[in-house]
Amino acid sequence: MVTVLASGFSAVSVDTASAQGFFQRLFNPENHRRQQERDRQDQLRQQATQVKVSAPRYLNYSPDSWKNISLSPLSEKKTAEVTPVVPDPEATDSSEVEAVSIAPAAPVVLTAFDEARPALDRMSLKMLPEVGESLIAFYRAHPEFKWIKDGKPTVSAAKLRRALRNADKFALNPADYFVQLPATSGLDAAERDAAAMRFEMELSAAALTYILDATRGRVDPNRISQYHDLPRHKVDLVAGLEQLSSAFDFDAELAGHQPQNDHFKKLVAERARLKAEDKEADQIVIAPGTFLKAGKSSSELKNVVAAIQQNGSDELRTAHADTLSAYDGSDLYSPEIVNLVKGFQKEAKLTPDGIVGKNTIKAMVGETNAAKIAKVELAMERSRWLPEKLGERKVFINQPAYTATYTAAGELPLSMRVVVGKKSNQTNFFYDKIEIVEYNPYWGVPYSIIVNEMLPKLAQDPSYLDRAGYEVSTPGGRKVSSSAVDWYAVAAKQQSINVRQYPGRSNALGEVKILFPNKHHIYMHDTPAKSLFKKDARAFSHGCVRLHDPKAMAAAVLGKSKDYVTSRISEGRNEQEKVAGDIPVYVSYFTAWPDLEGGIAYYTDVYDRDRHLLKAIEKTEAARAKARAS
Repeated sequence: MVTVLASGFSAVSVDTASAQGFFQRLFNPENHRRQQERDRQDQLRQQATQVKVSAPRYLNYSPDSWKNISLSPLSEKKTAEVTPVVPDPEATDSSEVEAVSIAPAAPVVLTAFDEARPALDRMSLKMLPEVGESLIAFYRAHPEFKWIKDGKPTVSAAKLRRALRNADKFALNPADYFVQLPATSGLDAAERDAAAMRFEMELSAAALTYILDATRGRVDPNRISQYHDLPRHKVDLVAGLEQLSSAFDFDAELAGHQPQNDHFKKLVAERARLKAEDKEADQIVIAPGTFLKAGKSSSELKNVVAAIQQNGSDELRTAHADTLSAYDGSDLYSPEIVNLVKGFQKEAKLTPDGIVGKNTIKAMVGETNAAKIAKVELAMERSRWLPEKLGERKVFINQPAYTATYTAAGELPLSMRVVVGKKSNQTNFFYDKIEIVEYNPYWGVPYSIIVNEMLPKLAQDPSYLDRAGYEVSTPGGRKVSSSAVDWYAVAAKQQSINVRQYPGRSNALGEVKILFPNKHHIYMHDTPAKSLFKKDARAFSHGCVRLHDPKAMAAAVLGKSKDYVTSRISEGRNEQEKVAGDIPVYVSYFTAWPDLEGGIAYYTDVYDRDRHLLKAIEKTEAARAKARAS
């Protein structure tokens, strides 16, 4: 054997490392196995820093396209025809048969619309494809003028144009529905017919566009970001135009296509109220982005003090009268001013930490009317994305408000604080139906958390999951040790593995969760991290909605008592209970929304979604202006 080895090494040229590896495998297989494991762990550590599951992203919004739609399909005229007659085989007089067979049918009388049809052969309008399709379908079924009589616009046309000009009341742009009156002088008969026909088609197209915008919104939310998951409403435009063309009160008819629920009506009223006010002259402004801690200096401090002087209570001003009178405009955030700010924060139900940040500034200066109007208008647009009837029994989660509210007919509302997703793990905007309450739940760890958060820990400690109270299993259900899994293969999606946390006090979902199965893996649940509910801004989760009083919410959706839910949890078993009835849940995003007292409350744009929606609206406006100009 020695001879063979010697001859082998004399014949093969290898480097020193390879030779050492060969001898190690041959004479010390245990050390070789350990080296392989170390190499694998080194590879895992390296990959753990590189492999990440990306979050949903914001998109470069593309507005609805306006197309040049030809109206030539409506240009075909009616013509007079001879009706063929089948001879009566029992007739005896051949002259009678001949006379009947050659008798012409009654002539077809052409309407004013028919006389003007030739203009449609060369006519096209820029409009949304849905509007063009419905316009052609309507006039095929109703080939007559609706807004023209004796070659001129009717009184109804004038009323409709006025009603369309009032679109601003509902945060729509009247320019999108403006139609120029037809020219009447200096034209021959054919040109007058063409001008009248164009006005007819443009006014109907404008009305159809309004109906579409009012019902489903001007913006497709799913093109704003991957955090939006909202089906766009289908609108029966032909039926809408049929009703409109026979209406008497056009303002009421058009308004009827707006959402008819209470929250939308309150938003409309709030917008009108704000438009009527003008308090901008007394507005104190603290520069956006101001962040001030004790002992620091800022030129904005004088505005902070002025805001407290103006908006603080009489009690607060009395308690800190010496500090206010002694303040000389200094930029230094002194202990005395810190105590003044803490007193204001306590009054405003904020954490009294003395730090002047976004929430404290908002409480100090409020929001300008312009900012409030913008939030209300965005809320009106978002309202059109939801079903018109939200349901009498429902759960409404508003992420910027950090609240979840259960309502049912004849019951007092149940509202509670919630924790929503971090800005890097945003909670989606969607709606679904509540189906299950689960007691003592397992937490099925999402793939993104395994890769982004657990993989680095496993690279340092392959047994981490085994010791931390997690169950690791194959897709077939066989339990395995976390140290036996090739986690890089899992990260690379070359191997499937299931990880879940056992029920218990340390379980991330706490004692109960409420499921409405959806592709985003979002649900409501308990949490052991109770202290987070004391904070004013509560965006800390991986995307799910943590409830401050999960037992009360579970009891509400089950129609049971809170004691019943507690007793089920105390049994200690992982069990599920189906929710009876139809209970929709809206995981929504509104920075302006009616509160339980009936007024409109305003919230911080925690995910900057207002900014993205404003951009989408701006792009929509630009695309429509370009279409009108072409």
